[in-house]
Amino acid sequence: MKNMLDGIQNTLLLGAGPSGVAPATYYALSRQSIGHLDPYFIQIMDEIKRMLKGLFGTENDLTVPLPTTGSGGMEAAFVNVLEKGDKVLILQNGTFGVRMTDVAQRLGGDVKVLEFPWGTPIVPADVEAELKANKYAIVAMVFAETSTGVRNPIEEISAVIKANSDAIFLVDAVTAIGGIPVKVDEWGVDVCYAGSQKC
Repeated sequence: MKNMLDGIQNTLLLGAGPSGVAPATYYALSRQSIGHLDPYFIQIMDEIKRMLKGLFGTENDLTVPLPTTGSGGMEAAFVNVLEKGDKVLILQNGTFGVRMTDVAQRLGGDVKVLEFPWGTPIVPADVEAELKANKYAIVAMVFAETSTGVRNPIEEISAVIKANSDAIFLVDAVTAIGGIPVKVDEWGVDVCYAGSQKC
């Protein structure tokens, strides 16, 4: 039987994802496997966590790689912080803000969506007005909205959240990580996830 993988042509991928794979990655994948309880595996994971802290701009010890997509990171983030009935504010200006809304609603969150036109950034003054009018357990946003290419003004939004709320600040950095600075600690982000398949 012919192995269909032998028919894959070398193609330069220039879209938002998936991206091309570096030869060093193929080399790493060709190495021997070890068990997840092997002491050397733990050393490797500790080094990966150390490097991830630098990438995310954080000193948080709970910085871990997950074997999943960016959407799996979104699911993991919400599942671990949202309790049924929590009031959640989603700042939405694209497809992945819509997906955040779906995940939070499915988990039983009392979701309010603050919508902005797709292709335009989130307006910090509108976020401030909403936070002054209502109390939320979680405020969630996409830093760089994959579907439109918009970089949202996270620095201003984080300042607004800090000044007006004690909500958990949850950020999708899937398209941002590795392409633009992500400063989790400086911005007061409580939960942040990303993916390795974009930048």
